[in-house]
Amino acid sequence: MKKVQDAEIAVIGAGIVGLATAYHLAKKGKRVVLFERNEMAVSASCRNFGLVWPIGQKAGINYERAMRSRSIWLELAKKADLQAQPVGSLQLVHHADELAVIEEFASTAQQNGYDCTLFTPSEVLQKSPAVKAEGLKGALFSPVEVMVNPRQAIWELPKYLEQLGVILRFGQAVNQINMPQIETRDEVWNIEKVFVCSGADFETLYPEVFADSNITKCKLQMLRTVGQPDNWKLGPALCAGLTLAHYASFSHCKTLEVLKKRFESEMAEYVKWGIHVLVSQNGEGELTLGDSHEYGLSFDPFDKTFINQLILEYLNSFAHFPKLQIAQSWHGIYPKLKNGNTELIVEPEKDVMIINGMGGAGMTLSFGMTHDIIEKFYGSVAIA
Repeated sequence: MKKVQDAEIAVIGAGIVGLATAYHLAKKGKRVVLFERNEMAVSASCRNFGLVWPIGQKAGINYERAMRSRSIWLELAKKADLQAQPVGSLQLVHHADELAVIEEFASTAQQNGYDCTLFTPSEVLQKSPAVKAEGLKGALFSPVEVMVNPRQAIWELPKYLEQLGVILRFGQAVNQINMPQIETRDEVWNIEKVFVCSGADFETLYPEVFADSNITKCKLQMLRTVGQPDNWKLGPALCAGLTLAHYASFSHCKTLEVLKKRFESEMAEYVKWGIHVLVSQNGEGELTLGDSHEYGLSFDPFDKTFINQLILEYLNSFAHFPKLQIAQSWHGIYPKLKNGNTELIVEPEKDVMIINGMGGAGMTLSFGMTHDIIEKFYGSVAIA
C-alpha cells in the first residue's frame, strides 16, 4: 500500500523553472513538495551556458523579468553559495553591417530600458584579454549579464530550497494527477495545487495540451574547455555578429535585414544549423562554448562533429585563449514555442498549472516569470 502524504502545493520538475517556482512558493510560506523523476536534474537546465542574459531579451516584460531574475541570482549566490559573477557582456562586431546594427540598437537603448554602451576597439581590448584586435570595429557593452555555473546551480539549489522548508522527492516520477491527489510509485499526496514544470517532456503529463500548443523542441550542441591556467579571466561574456540575428532584442533594428542577407549568402551552414557563438567562464576557470539550434520533436541522438568545428572556427575569428583544450562536448534539448513567445502558461484542469516554453532563456527568465505567476495567485506577502 502506498504511503499517504500531505502538502499544500506540488511542483513537478526540478529544472530551473521548477526550482524557481518552488523558491517563490517557499518564500510565501507555502508547504511545497518538489518532485524530480531523476536522482538529480540532468536535462537542459544543467546543459547551458549559465548566462543570465538580459541584453538578449525583448524590451518590455521580458527584459524586466530578466532583470528581476538577475537580482534573485545575485541574492542566491550569497545565500546558497552559488557561482554568479556579474561580469556583463561584449557584443563584438567586425563588419560595417554589424556595426550599423549595434549603433541602431544603442540609439534606442535608453528609451527601451536597456543599459548598454558602444565601445571603440581600444576600449574593448582593455575590457577583455580574450578579444582579437584584427578586424575589430567595436562592441556593444552591457554591464548586467551574470555568469552562473549551471551545473552547480541546478544541483545545489535544491539543498537551499530544503532549508526554506521545501520537501524534496528526487528519483520519484509523478505517474498520475487526479486532483486533489497525485501519485508516484511509492506515495499518494493530498495536494491543493500543482505546478507542472516538465521542460521538454511533453509525453508524460497532459500530452494533449502540448500536442495542441505551438511548441516544439530544440537540440543544441556545446563544448567546454579545461580550466584556464594561472587564474586567467575572460572578463565579460563574449559573442559576435551572428548573435545579432539570434536574439529578439535586436529584431526591431531595420539594419538587421542587410546583415541577415549577408549571413545567408556567406555563412549558409551557420544559418542552416542555427549557429551563433557565445563564450562564458565558470568559477573553475572553464570556458563554455556554443551553440547550435536544431528544431523538431525528435533528434539524432549523436552529435555532429562538423557543427562543433564550425563553432570553434567562428570562435577563432574573434577570440583567443591561453588553453583551448576541449574537455567535454554534449547536447541539450529544451522546449521552444514556434511563434517566438517565451511562455506557455496553461491550466489543463482546476488547480493544475503548466509552466513551460521559455526556449533557450530559462536561466534568464525563470525567476522573473515565476515571480509574476506566484504573485498573481498568492499576493505580495512573503516570509523573510
